[in-house]
Amino acid sequence: MSNLWFSAFYKHIANSPLSRWLEVLPAQIAHWQQHQHGEFGKWQRLLEKLPDTTPSIIELAKQVKFGVATDIDDYQQKQIEGLLKQFMPWRKGPFFIHDIHVDTEWRSDWKWDRVSPHISDLKDRHVLDIGCGSGYHMWRMLAQDPKMVVGVDPTALFLVQFQAIKHFNPDPRIHLMPVGVEQLPEIKAFDTVFSMGVFYHRKSPIEFLQQLKSQLRPGGELILETLVVEGDENTVLMAGDRYAQMRNVWFLPSTAALTVWMQRVGFKDIKVVDVDQTSLQEQRATEWMTGQSLQDFLDPDDVNKTIEGYPAPLRATIIATV
Repeated sequence: MSNLWFSAFYKHIANSPLSRWLEVLPAQIAHWQQHQHGEFGKWQRLLEKLPDTTPSIIELAKQVKFGVATDIDDYQQKQIEGLLKQFMPWRKGPFFIHDIHVDTEWRSDWKWDRVSPHISDLKDRHVLDIGCGSGYHMWRMLAQDPKMVVGVDPTALFLVQFQAIKHFNPDPRIHLMPVGVEQLPEIKAFDTVFSMGVFYHRKSPIEFLQQLKSQLRPGGELILETLVVEGDENTVLMAGDRYAQMRNVWFLPSTAALTVWMQRVGFKDIKVVDVDQTSLQEQRATEWMTGQSLQDFLDPDDVNKTIEGYPAPLRATIIATV
């Protein structure tokens, strides 16, 4: 099944500005398949059990909603819900599939509502979402009628979750490739690049900014959303072993410091368009993600501090061009 997902994408980009990606992508995907997650075969078999349905509505502009309950019978509804729960934990969403509410850990729609008013219209654009997770924001991007939305994220479960949702709306313009940003060739072909919730996981932030820039055509737009701290252009927090219980957090700059870094790399028209502290309502445990969440990562006596004593998660969105 997975070969069909990838071959469809190869055909889609063969005669597009992204065609140079084909010089390396098939070999990268083959390597990814050879070193696959142990559960991937089981997940693919579960995907094949999802019933074919005909959603009476497709909504992307205000939420990701495919179909309503009356499109299917009770057995199919229980079948779909049971299968989707096999792909837990669901982190980014929410999704509504025939009125089944996939209540994800993150209210990613809140982030999109903060970001979307500030971006250029995506109509007829080639769009890249780096570190896209299960693809929630890609569906919201698709509402603006781009030529193509491509997400990259090497996590096998995220690919499976994306394909589970796409099963109910197999739009040929949206794809997820299981590769990391460091594997992307310098194609300078995307009109818009999103990177939301990735920057602070990278050990080399300047190299990461250069990788983002190398994907954009001249005049293209970057939307960078990341954890920051308050301070001036010299303020950067590098946490110890953990930040909010996450081991893979490296650099948390102030927005002023991040702006300087982006200028040094060559970005222009840099604007900080939103700064927002993550609330306990935006990130929380649910029936679809039953593990620990933000409440467990903050100081129980002061929600403005992490459990380690650092400033609580503050997220900024910065938009720039090349």
